[in-house]
Amino acid sequence: MRRGAEFPIDLGLDADDLVSCVHCGLCLPHCPTYRITQEEISSPRGRLMLMAEVAGSGTADSVFVDAIDACVGCRGCEAACPSGVPYGRMLERTRAALVESAGYQPWWRRLGYRILEHPRLLRTGSRLLALVQRARLVPSRFALPPIPLRRTPLESSPRGTVWFFTGCVMDAWMGDTLAAAMRVVESTGVEVRVTGDAAPCCGALHVHAGLESEARDLARQVMSALEGDGPVLVPSAGCGAQLKEYGELLGTAAAQEFSSRVLDIHEWLAGRDIPLQVGTPPEEPPPRGRPVVAVQDPCHLRHVQHAHLAVRRVLEPFFELVDLDDAGLCCGAGGAYSAAHPSEAAAIRELKLAAIDRAGGDLVASANPGCMIHLRAGGAPALHPLELVDRAQRGLL
Repeated sequence: MRRGAEFPIDLGLDADDLVSCVHCGLCLPHCPTYRITQEEISSPRGRLMLMAEVAGSGTADSVFVDAIDACVGCRGCEAACPSGVPYGRMLERTRAALVESAGYQPWWRRLGYRILEHPRLLRTGSRLLALVQRARLVPSRFALPPIPLRRTPLESSPRGTVWFFTGCVMDAWMGDTLAAAMRVVESTGVEVRVTGDAAPCCGALHVHAGLESEARDLARQVMSALEGDGPVLVPSAGCGAQLKEYGELLGTAAAQEFSSRVLDIHEWLAGRDIPLQVGTPPEEPPPRGRPVVAVQDPCHLRHVQHAHLAVRRVLEPFFELVDLDDAGLCCGAGGAYSAAHPSEAAAIRELKLAAIDRAGGDLVASANPGCMIHLRAGGAPALHPLELVDRAQRGLL
């Protein structure tokens, strides 16, 4: 797109939504991009003003595209907004309109999202990336986690009463984390069915990128694969938020019914007895107090699912917990945001790392794979909450 050039566009936003912002500014402290720039155009309020202007004129330019693209999509502003402005929905619709009108997503980004939809292709690409990583040929600015050469297999029970959603990147890159989470669920006495390749991707990253048509196709695939009426347990906060919003994405009664089955895995565990010990513990564990864990709330668990307190209820029997003092400010991962905007993501992460340092603690618990990867790249000892519980159950902490 030529810089400054205008192009016609129909954002398709609801007129009532466009005037719902009263410009009070209560969202500003909760917006990570405003915090690092102090510029109005980088705030929710500023972006909403731009949306209203573009909706009225029917034209946009590269300044508008850049402002919309620079949003992390954390939806922290929604939690702070006294007027209930549906900012997340408006952002997603605006990005979808940009895809239709301005070629918002270049071919190479679309290729990346397409790979997520095909498990075998993703695993093949991941193995190649793992080899390149071991040859030290991956630039450090990409801050990738150690990618395994082989996928960790998970045993699925055909008699399982709950579904365990493994997703795409987490399945290919973080099999040990998934295995730990599954062991904790099974320790409560239930049998688990693994979604695996039948439901390879929830479509969250596609929605964030404005690729609504692709996201709808993935939603239908996931719904058709996860038959029955059993709960769908999701160990990734971002995936869980997306699965819970299928009703809005597809606008059907069937999608609403499916979304009602979806639970963040900690929501499900919080209502059950989790054994404090499984297997054979070490013969003489070293005498020490319980580890202190700082809890980082992923944005889509706190602001969208409103299920972040369940993480604490699951961890409390095993650890001393400390909260961060930043009111749930985004860590800067934002799905694919840290790859598309590495400098901004790193600056936002510094705010989070400072909050972690102030809180203290031996470890950091984060219930979203993107957050874990991003925080680890900044030096934080971040693990999934259920990795911590699994280690505690087996006497490994």
